[in-house]
Amino acid sequence: MQQINDEKKTEARVFEKFDLRDGEVWLMKNFMPADKALFYYNALLTNSNWKQEEIKMYGKVYPVPRQTAWYGYEGFNYKYSGILCNPEPWNKELLDIKKVIEHFVPGEDFNSVLLNLYRDGNDKVSWHADDERELGVNPTIASVSLGAKRRFDLKHKVDPEQKLQVELDSGSLIVMKGALQHNWLHQIPTQKKIVEPRINLTFRTIKL
Repeated sequence: MQQINDEKKTEARVFEKFDLRDGEVWLMKNFMPADKALFYYNALLTNSNWKQEEIKMYGKVYPVPRQTAWYGYEGFNYKYSGILCNPEPWNKELLDIKKVIEHFVPGEDFNSVLLNLYRDGNDKVSWHADDERELGVNPTIASVSLGAKRRFDLKHKVDPEQKLQVELDSGSLIVMKGALQHNWLHQIPTQKKIVEPRINLTFRTIKL
């Protein structure tokens, strides 16, 4: 496991790199201090334009088991699972977080972010890969967690015995990059004992 320190900070923020086949995952557990994480959690929970989307499966329509919001620069639309997302304009909180992420992930200039609100442990996202055409080849996706701790699972598409489980605390940052989206699946599973909400911000770059 490789570590990269941010020595300029009073409390070093450390990236842990997991040794995975066919992709890269980086985790910074203390990306955001607890007070800032709580501030952004409250601001985004209250002020985001949350939507309850629906998906069609096997001829029936079902509510997505979480709420979502899509923010970014004008024109950077995104479509996944048959859902078309037109971006809301960036707000100050999202731009602040984006700027700090880009400091730690050099070379990235994220133009959009998908927000997920898991209202409690019943909300989830099933196994999937963020491999839509709009994201291009080998996309980098930076994901910030705010609120309740949730488990994040990954498994290899070809060899499901290759897998990883990570507990994502409030204020943590996980970065998926390289060929990960082409070779791995990930999910946030149901955890019925969890009663508090979690907000997940997934910053990405849409290719026009």
